[in-house]
Amino acid sequence: MKNLLISLILSAGLVTVAHAGDAEAGKAKSATCAACHGADGNSMAPTFPKIAGQGERYLIKQIKDIRDGNRTSGQVASMMPFVTGLSDEDIADLAAYFAAQAPTAGGAKEELVELGESIYRGGIASKNVPACLACHGPSGAGVDAAGFPRLAGQHDAYTAAQLKHFSNGERTNDGDSKMMRDIAYRLHEKEIEAVSSYIQGLR
Repeated sequence: MKNLLISLILSAGLVTVAHAGDAEAGKAKSATCAACHGADGNSMAPTFPKIAGQGERYLIKQIKDIRDGNRTSGQVASMMPFVTGLSDEDIADLAAYFAAQAPTAGGAKEELVELGESIYRGGIASKNVPACLACHGPSGAGVDAAGFPRLAGQHDAYTAAQLKHFSNGERTNDGDSKMMRDIAYRLHEKEIEAVSSYIQGLR
């Protein structure tokens, strides 16, 4: 498992130089984020991601990618007016603030748990789909050092939408390895629904 994780990290090219953000400064800069993501990063709207407790490296990458035009799929276009003027320091501060917040838990749909758990924990061997926990951890906490995001408790609607964006090539900021695009492409809609629901129930 350890060797697989190292291999995936290196092939994805997600390891980046750390930025030392100031959480207190980030809190003061976070007012415009609250309308969609909640004051503490726990979005109430299922179409907007929860970012509380998310890894700093991942948050920094995503905000920079949106600011720099490297992530444009889905609703992220609505973020452009808010991130265009952010400096790297601003982004690091915001990431530090939201990473320090406590994420809220969700729940999985009972009828989807068996399939969702099977995919998350064991993958789908017949389709060469790896287990999600290889990169995102058994509890969905992610691997911040590698830039792999926290998934636990994330809105199922948001997770499903991102998997579909990766699958159809609308979202392309998963590195040169195209790791998430390749994995999502092999999942059919019911599998995406099930694993997204299971992820929402992780805590």
